[in-house]
Amino acid sequence: MTGIVAGSRGSGSRVAPVRRIRDVLRTRILTGVYGTRPLPSETELAAELGASRNVVRDVLALLRIEGLVDRIPGVGTFVVSGKAVQGLDRLRGLAESFDTGCDRVVNQVLLADTVPATPTVAERLELDPGTEVIALERVRLLDGQPLSLDASYLPADIGRPLLEMDLARHDIFELLEGELGYPLGAAALSIEAIAADRTVADLLRVADGFPLLFLERLTYTNAGRPIDLEFVRFRGDRMSLACWLHRTPGPPPKHPSTDSTERG
Repeated sequence: MTGIVAGSRGSGSRVAPVRRIRDVLRTRILTGVYGTRPLPSETELAAELGASRNVVRDVLALLRIEGLVDRIPGVGTFVVSGKAVQGLDRLRGLAESFDTGCDRVVNQVLLADTVPATPTVAERLELDPGTEVIALERVRLLDGQPLSLDASYLPADIGRPLLEMDLARHDIFELLEGELGYPLGAAALSIEAIAADRTVADLLRVADGFPLLFLERLTYTNAGRPIDLEFVRFRGDRMSLACWLHRTPGPPPKHPSTDSTERG
């Protein structure tokens, strides 16, 4: 393994080119430029990108660590899989973000029960601590592979009917609006990067410490009542988030407090 991948300072002169070329190749991979074809050879990439073969070799090693490519000796380097992209331009459930005609999104339900609200859950849902809430925990599979671990909390008077519904095949948003008649209005969202602990890693079939995207989303009805608090851990190698951002005047939106995030 070369110095830059191992973290050595001895290859500092290659750090900037490696970062730059990694970003170029990563963008090409995620936008489907190479498809199922092998990537060009190290020599071809070096000539095309104006870099040395050592730099290209370091870049490919980093992309392998990230899980985007794999090398087959004697054959070439191939894209392992493109990342799923969930748009953040409007409030949507996971299944709504993809073509679900072939049941691409399936949920493995780990928990569906009534539990007392922890202080954080109670605060977000504007309830007294210890009030009963509906807790749902699901491993969400996209195309048969784990994509995320979702923990959701809803007020008991709203969420209790969900315990009798098909949570394996339907988004909570779909059930809240279509079956229970609660139109959704807006959500406060925060996003950060975390590492998978052992229990989460086992459920998502990744190694301990694997990079995850952690989302906290508090969804409100169109009448302004907080209805669904979610803590979502996405596999970093399978999901990216995207949206358009417009520069307009006005105060920033309200976001969930970050001083006592619930991660249990």
